[in-house]
Amino acid sequence: QVQLVESGGGLVQAGGSLRLSCAASGSGFSISGMGWYRQAPGKQRELVATIFTSGTRSYADSVKGRFTVSRDNTKNTVTLQMNSLKPEDTAVYYCKANYWSAYGFREAWGQGTLVNVSS
Repeated sequence: QVQLVESGGGLVQAGGSLRLSCAASGSGFSISGMGWYRQAPGKQRELVATIFTSGTRSYADSVKGRFTVSRDNTKNTVTLQMNSLKPEDTAVYYCKANYWSAYGFREAWGQGTLVNVSS
């Protein structure tokens, strides 16, 4: 099994920046895609950004040009650099990883980290 631990959330003023990090641990796995999702109060969880082992990235339209996702394949970590933050970016951010193991193709989620952007 893969465990994901996130860090880096917090309170920031609009226009500011935050950097989220996520580290995968466990044994006997090979990670495919990693990414970030977020869930604002009263809303459904939505995709923010994904990155694959090849380096291919994709972003939600709402964060393009402001957020950058990157990963270190050797350390099984993924980061989300968030710039020019807006109050509507306020949400709990979750790290997700898709991976192969002896049990097949699986997914893992982190516990979530709160990002609160004040106006």
